[in-house]
Amino acid sequence: MSDPVRTRPSAKRTAVVIGGGLAGMLAAAALSASVDEVTVVERDVLPDGPRPRRSLPQAHHAHLLWSGGARAIESLLPGTTARWLAAGARRIPLPTGLVSMSALGWFRRWPPMQFLVACSRDLLDWVVREQVLARPGVRLLERTELLGLDGDGARVRGVRIRCAEHGERTLDADLVVDAGGRGSRAPQWLRELGVGPVAEETVDSGLAYATRIFQAPPGSGEFPVVNVQADAREPRPGRTATIVPIEGDRWLVTLSGTRGGQPTADAEDFEDFARSVRHPVVGELISRARPLTDVVVSRSTVNRRRYFERTRGWPEGFVVIGDAVATYNPVYGHGMSVAAQGVLALRSELDRHGVRAPGLALRVQRAVAGPVSTAWDLATGQDILYPGAVGRGPGRGSEVVRRYLDRLMLTATGRPLVTKALFDVMTLSAPLTSLLRPEIVCAVLRGPKLPPLPGPPLTAREREVARRPAAHGEDHRGERVPASGGPGRPEAGEG
Repeated sequence: MSDPVRTRPSAKRTAVVIGGGLAGMLAAAALSASVDEVTVVERDVLPDGPRPRRSLPQAHHAHLLWSGGARAIESLLPGTTARWLAAGARRIPLPTGLVSMSALGWFRRWPPMQFLVACSRDLLDWVVREQVLARPGVRLLERTELLGLDGDGARVRGVRIRCAEHGERTLDADLVVDAGGRGSRAPQWLRELGVGPVAEETVDSGLAYATRIFQAPPGSGEFPVVNVQADAREPRPGRTATIVPIEGDRWLVTLSGTRGGQPTADAEDFEDFARSVRHPVVGELISRARPLTDVVVSRSTVNRRRYFERTRGWPEGFVVIGDAVATYNPVYGHGMSVAAQGVLALRSELDRHGVRAPGLALRVQRAVAGPVSTAWDLATGQDILYPGAVGRGPGRGSEVVRRYLDRLMLTATGRPLVTKALFDVMTLSAPLTSLLRPEIVCAVLRGPKLPPLPGPPLTAREREVARRPAAHGEDHRGERVPASGGPGRPEAGEG
């Protein structure tokens, strides 16, 4: 058999990105300022607009881009936030635009502290992809299979690919970035080069989640994100319900449940499940809304982390980012933000040292582990507590930490200083250690300044909007909607 065709670049600096998703496109943007040519290798054909991508089934479900991730993307691609907003996304201030029941009670809608970007995943990806592929030196190879890495245990020199047009060939590169997502075969590829093993950890709460999109009521353009969280301390499956306003005057509604309490794909069960969580507000709100889609269910929710940064003998020329490093329970909404911050770390190292600097790959891999660790600790610290969860249990001293975090969550419902510290961490805008600053510890010891809210803090205007019936005065089951009544309690307290 003849050797596969090889492409041998001259002295120009080159990079290859594995995967054309959000993390891959952001990596291409970061690399384009440091190399002459970036090739993105993608197995699918990417849509030319905000439409679904075949290899991203989780795109159907709620995706929250926290402010920590949005700032990272804005730094990599200035003007992106404005493009999202122009295309119909919303920049929702936190906790002002959030009606959320935490494990310890309802958050008050204080003046803005952080924010999130709310829209469909398809729109998020498309706005980024459109900008990156327009950059000089960035090219996309679609319908291309990644066969493995080219190189040895000391250095990765490129990738081996197969495509219908050119068959097998090797793309040489000064740096290969694996943004291949949860299906990445990086541990296997490294093993074939004599590198590894790569340590891995999983925590599985048995979570499944179901999503349906509804037509939002007339006049709901400024409606908040509504979320009822589970309480992992209760001896029952954890169930959540979330409404995310997205482009096109729609509500994306995602329900989730851990082992023994998962939602189903049955449309008749959707509203009942939403009412069965710790507060029925989401079920009440969607009872008058018109469904636009069927129910889509996913069970790819295991928390999985690969400790590439600890792997002995890490080779030059290879970096892993995004979901290829770690995936999290999507209920926490951290995946995209962690990926963006990892790419920002990549760009920082490239700016500081250059793409051919010795030790660059390992420095990047260690920097990527920072935001990964914060999101991992937040997700697994809760998920391991649910009944039937599989994974390494809490370590020594975890009971003290858990009690402190419980007290902090309670205090955050009624003391703005602690609310801000919590949202800074939740949005990946500050490290977990910031929750141990002396002023925060003192405030946590004092507890909340205000009494707990008795119900969801919807405003009078939001309640009025929520009472508006679906088209033609009927709800989605074809039943007449009463003229009065609405979700929540009028006296629950407004922002």
